[in-house]
Amino acid sequence: MRKWHVAVVEDDEITRSRIIAYFHQEGYQVSEAANAVQLREILALQRVDLILLDINLPDENGLLLTRQLRERSDIGIILVTGRTDSVDRIVGLEMGADDYVTKPVELRELAVRVKNLLWRISLVEKAEQNACLPDNDRIIHFENYRLDIPKRKLWQGDNLIKLTRSEFELLLAFSRYPQQVLSRERLLSMISHRNDSPDERTIDVLIRRLRNKLHAELLHRFIAKVTYSVPMWSKPHTPGGSHREIATS
Repeated sequence: MRKWHVAVVEDDEITRSRIIAYFHQEGYQVSEAANAVQLREILALQRVDLILLDINLPDENGLLLTRQLRERSDIGIILVTGRTDSVDRIVGLEMGADDYVTKPVELRELAVRVKNLLWRISLVEKAEQNACLPDNDRIIHFENYRLDIPKRKLWQGDNLIKLTRSEFELLLAFSRYPQQVLSRERLLSMISHRNDSPDERTIDVLIRRLRNKLHAELLHRFIAKVTYSVPMWSKPHTPGGSHREIATS
């Protein structure tokens, strides 16, 4: 069984060395890069399963680099950064990152996040190799779109629409539970994003990204009556007042 390959992209040598040593100890194959140029050299020569990417690189903006990587592949991306502003986290997710971790990094927590994301990636790989399911269980059709579940791809006619892992999983959730009320917590559990606590804006970000990639009117018809209740995390439960519903349309 091959080792998972993790690339650590961090310009601070001390931080980079700590992360590399820890993941080596955990049994991973680890490559290191101090900047975007070195990362691209690694990606050109080797198969990488997941990237731990610092946003503040000396030669390139880490957020823009995330978007470029996501446009070309479905590689796992976890942003590791000193920026704690929620806006940066949301922008990182919009650019296509799977997760966002702030410094100082707790290595055991980071290892759990990496393990969880790689587990989901392994499920994707197994699904892509699975050709034994009946067509009705493997492909969902709506309008002139088809959602290929084993290959995790969305087609509009003959055109492939690129979706991130989280976008695909959210669209799949809507397609499997049409006309139903889905809580944000449940939706978050269906996607690859791994924040410590549910962030109600994560789902909004993903829906906005889906609307940009699909025709807004079509997406509206496809999930027209799907709503999701939002737990009021900051308040104790009170009958009839703990959730509010927001239409996805």
